[in-house]
Amino acid sequence: MIKYYVILLFMTFIGSIASYFLKKSSNNKFKDLIKNKYLYVGGLLYIIGALINIYLLKYLNYSIVLPLNSLTYVWTLIISNKFLNENITKKKIIGIVSIIIGAFLIAI
Repeated sequence: MIKYYVILLFMTFIGSIASYFLKKSSNNKFKDLIKNKYLYVGGLLYIIGALINIYLLKYLNYSIVLPLNSLTYVWTLIISNKFLNENITKKKIIGIVSIIIGAFLIAI
């Protein structure tokens, strides 16, 4: 059972990386978007994340998988700070701690 939770964590990480690549693709003009490699990498990672999600739903309850998807926000905060130089504020930390506590309560 633990392995499915590890896979779920990986899925949320993939989703966050996908969002990062889509953010990078947004720096171009709309007409140049079709040529942007970041758009395709982000889209492919979203598809991989969706397939992992479908796989997990076979083994875990929907009422667990969907709420634990919120862990994506934890990865997103780390990635946005590290690679996009976005600030981590007290509000963001409170939000992330709340997500982690909520995810833990749902998972146990």
